[in-house]
Amino acid sequence: MLLDMLLVTAAVSVALLCSIAGADDPYRFFSWNVTYGDIYPLGFRQQGILINGQFPGPDIHCVTNDNIIINVYNSLDEPFLLSWSGIQQRRNSYVDGVYGTTCPIPPGKNFTYIMQMKDQIGSFYYFPSLAFHKAAGGFGGIRILSRPGIPVPFADPDGDYTVLIGDWYTANHTNLTNTLDRGKKLKFPDGILINGRGPNGAYFGVEQGKTYRLRISNVGLMSSLNFRIEGHKMVLVEVEGTHTLQSKYSSLDVHVGQSYSVLVTADQPPRDYRIVVSSRFTSPILTTTGILKYSNSAGPMSGPLPGGPTIQIDWSLNQARSIRTNLTASGPRPNPQGSYHYGLINTTRTIRLASSAGQVNGKQRYAVNSVSYVPPDTPMKLADFFKIDGVFRVGSISSTPYGGGIYLDTSVLGVDYRAFVEIVFENPEDIVQSWHIDGYSFFVVGMDGGQWTPASRNSYNLRDAVARCTTQVYPFSWTAVYVALDNVGMWNVRSEFWARQYLGQQLYMRVYTDSTSLRDEYPIPKNALLCGRASGRHTRPF
Repeated sequence: MLLDMLLVTAAVSVALLCSIAGADDPYRFFSWNVTYGDIYPLGFRQQGILINGQFPGPDIHCVTNDNIIINVYNSLDEPFLLSWSGIQQRRNSYVDGVYGTTCPIPPGKNFTYIMQMKDQIGSFYYFPSLAFHKAAGGFGGIRILSRPGIPVPFADPDGDYTVLIGDWYTANHTNLTNTLDRGKKLKFPDGILINGRGPNGAYFGVEQGKTYRLRISNVGLMSSLNFRIEGHKMVLVEVEGTHTLQSKYSSLDVHVGQSYSVLVTADQPPRDYRIVVSSRFTSPILTTTGILKYSNSAGPMSGPLPGGPTIQIDWSLNQARSIRTNLTASGPRPNPQGSYHYGLINTTRTIRLASSAGQVNGKQRYAVNSVSYVPPDTPMKLADFFKIDGVFRVGSISSTPYGGGIYLDTSVLGVDYRAFVEIVFENPEDIVQSWHIDGYSFFVVGMDGGQWTPASRNSYNLRDAVARCTTQVYPFSWTAVYVALDNVGMWNVRSEFWARQYLGQQLYMRVYTDSTSLRDEYPIPKNALLCGRASGRHTRPF
């Protein structure tokens, strides 16, 4: 019965795609069954979330502009959603996979995601976006290769590895959710995983003299992590879809939610080498190890672990500033990345977003511009489409902080389609924060300590700032980004510190046009799940 349903769903998906995606672009089909299962990442049995029996889940390998059809069957006993971090979902926020846009998949039901990797390359990941499912697994890597004939600024590597790193709790995800629902803070994580495994559990085979690409994503819940390989330099080549200047690093800070691609050459004496991942800016410092294993290894690992940075903010800030765009390299299209001169475009609006933490009705909450986000009873994108009043209010969050106390609301910021805006993330707290914007890649033009002022623009990089979808903000500091709002939809702007996101540190940015042209936005998917006040309505007849 399940097989029959999968085949029917796939056929329906193809029919839907023919009306949306270009017929010349390839289709890639995936069928995923999401289940609970026993996992032992830190040596203790836990209930994990598996995809097709795998923890982490299977990688998605595809090429620019490929059409991706993923039928997800929810075999859990609770609603489930997958989101696709960094995938821009051009003109199609309906399938972004966060609750503001997409109804959850009910237990025992399935939903087919229909996406196109439009004009994108690079390294990304997917993850479960509801509740605290991310703490149980359900995540995996996404790699988008360049189309044949589009030059890539480095030789094809001899191997290509997904490296998912992140902090981890031994507690069940439901226990973590209950802690937050009671208004309490989570304790410090219990460890760090590499590809779902604890110390020395993950290994990567290499051959002497060959070069390998490592796609490193921090899929954790709160911790900035430092990644390094004993005795080897890493050449940074790509950050979340942008080819970078190929600088060498001994270690690399990967903040929560971020993805980096590095090239590593097996140019050392043949033996086993430690891959070390350690937490940054924490006390205590969590550390784990993996193994870089030469095929002709002459011996096991030995000696002390290679040291890395611990609490040094300036070191991390200077490294972040050193990451620049390769202006002459092609992106997903043959034209050079530097042909888009973002620094010559006048911004039309400045949006300042400041985080805060506090108590509301005796419970811990987090906020943006004093508003602590509360999910509505209906996904806002559906309420927009069906014109359902009372679900949300555009302008329910200010575009600048005013310093008042935290209050609860469903925060939606209205912005103009095709505007070019400056967004300043302000962090008045003593932790490193990480911010993500769905649907977009933005230019990280500046970051520094202290309070942002208009004079801060004098230090902006208006030539070769890296374009990405997730950026860090250091303690008592600010980070400024430029973004062209050319993607109509309802887009999540969130903290990647997952407890903060869950307890209100997020909002939605409504990029709106009254145009009904398919050049601006695709119609609602015919197979869209309907829930809340949208239940019982009809999507569209074709």
